[in-house]
Amino acid sequence: MSDLQTQLPTDTWIYTSWEEYEQIVTNLLDEKGKSYYYKGYMRLEMPPVSFDHGQDHVVIIFAVTLFAALKGIQARGLDTTTFRKTGVQDCQPDVAYYLRERAQVIPAGTGIVKLDRYPAPDLVIEIAKTSLLDDLGTKRSLYEELGIAEYWVVDVQNTQIIAYAIADQGSKRIQKSQVLPGLAIAVLEEALRRSRQMSQSEVGTWLLSQFQQKEA
Repeated sequence: MSDLQTQLPTDTWIYTSWEEYEQIVTNLLDEKGKSYYYKGYMRLEMPPVSFDHGQDHVVIIFAVTLFAALKGIQARGLDTTTFRKTGVQDCQPDVAYYLRERAQVIPAGTGIVKLDRYPAPDLVIEIAKTSLLDDLGTKRSLYEELGIAEYWVVDVQNTQIIAYAIADQGSKRIQKSQVLPGLAIAVLEEALRRSRQMSQSEVGTWLLSQFQQKEA
């Protein structure tokens, strides 16, 4: 861990100007971690190191991509990518998806996705091991204001997914995805539970049977 990291509090929101935040993030470019900026506050998160967090991260990406492929939905998934509305908001969700006609909207070679120029993702997913309450609270408000269409929080401890549809800068709980019609949140939760007992390839086979069954 760098000297700069040891001097800054992590996993908490601290008041700072946008200029200070940009300088801090620039100095942390070579470090692994995530950064957020909202309502004049910044938050730094150190990289997760738990087995379950990493496993759920992989399973959820595989499940969403598989479902989209089987349904013929264009999808572009992004892993820990920076989305920025300069001077106002900044975030690095664990997973984000652009769907359908938006799947090709971000050109190759893009670094930071600037939301003053490009649209916000259709789906954002946070994998929560120690950050659950913040993911359900402050970050949800941030994503509401950014205009994300759908937001999921994966509760690693309880193998649960809390999913929200977002509209008009507000959100409501959902049990079925609206941006991926036909995808039940309960199926994804069962996949997470099964991943605790079997290999990811076996979970993939089970998901394939579930998704194909829905088509029949």
